[in-house]
Amino acid sequence: MTTEQVQRDTTARLRLVVLAGVVLLAVLGAGGYVLHARTSQPAAGPKVPAAASRDRLTSVAAGPHVVFRSTAQGEGYGQVALVPLSAPGGPRTFTPASCDRVYAAAGQTICLTASRGLVTTYQAKLLDAEWAPRRELPLTGVPSRARLSRDGTLVATTSFVSGDSYANPGQFSTRTVVSRMDGATVGDIEKFALVVKGRTVAAADKNMWGVTFADDDLFYATAASGDATWLVKGSLAARRLTALREDVECPSLSPDGTRIAFKKHGDLPPGQWRLAVLEIATGRETLLSETRSVDDQPEWLDDSHVLYGLPRSGTDGAAATSDIWSVPADGSGSPIVLIHDAWSPAVVR
Repeated sequence: MTTEQVQRDTTARLRLVVLAGVVLLAVLGAGGYVLHARTSQPAAGPKVPAAASRDRLTSVAAGPHVVFRSTAQGEGYGQVALVPLSAPGGPRTFTPASCDRVYAAAGQTICLTASRGLVTTYQAKLLDAEWAPRRELPLTGVPSRARLSRDGTLVATTSFVSGDSYANPGQFSTRTVVSRMDGATVGDIEKFALVVKGRTVAAADKNMWGVTFADDDLFYATAASGDATWLVKGSLAARRLTALREDVECPSLSPDGTRIAFKKHGDLPPGQWRLAVLEIATGRETLLSETRSVDDQPEWLDDSHVLYGLPRSGTDGAAATSDIWSVPADGSGSPIVLIHDAWSPAVVR
């Protein structure tokens, strides 16, 4: 072999070595990128149980169950779903309805929605047995709270007419309207007489929200004026609200009618609240073991446990994803997640 042939052979071998090195680096780089992409992704939230067939809707609704708004990302987000009360962590059955806030009782369902577009519109709809709208009720602002009486004959809706937070009383305006199932308006409770310590409050900044019904006349709610909030006892017939206690917001009457679950501000920073339970007869107040701030109207799972929604933290899209939690009503125990990826619970028996 000549010197020239040796040089050509050496050059070819060097080119092959260089090419192999380039290929190896590309493979390693691609692998490293995949590994980085996988490890840098946010941790997945709890797996949502697979949706059950809609054929199950009638059978699930026929027994004790929980109605709620599904907040699982993807298909079904915002839709109303049901789970049996005996298996709240099991498969959810989706309805055709989509709501921002939902509540159900005695075969009746109220659905509050905000249709956002060039012009945002707000709707409160009563749904029929097929979960389709059958009647519209007044709603003049951002959906906030909704409740039905236990016999399903009365409905209360609260919306923000201006402002969008309960963090600073006096800096927002609400409208809470009580209606009957036939669509007849009983009244805007802001127009009812508000009596605090024997004196009628006529301030222009008074607001009412968070109705919970005791019967077809008596109800409890929150009243606010200035920087004060009160638990009020109301009468639809008398069109009168009487303050019972300060620092009570979003009350919820227990199934046995003896206690009220609520959120209180206390000495916490603005926009933060603690859950508590009030014994109506004695005035005894018990702080619950949930120490995180809860901005929701509680719902009673039973006479011993309180439900509430909390936005999930620590993952992307946390503001749009939430879970329904349960905590003992006597201040003992610890909070547990009852339903993942859910909001606005209503327990139906």
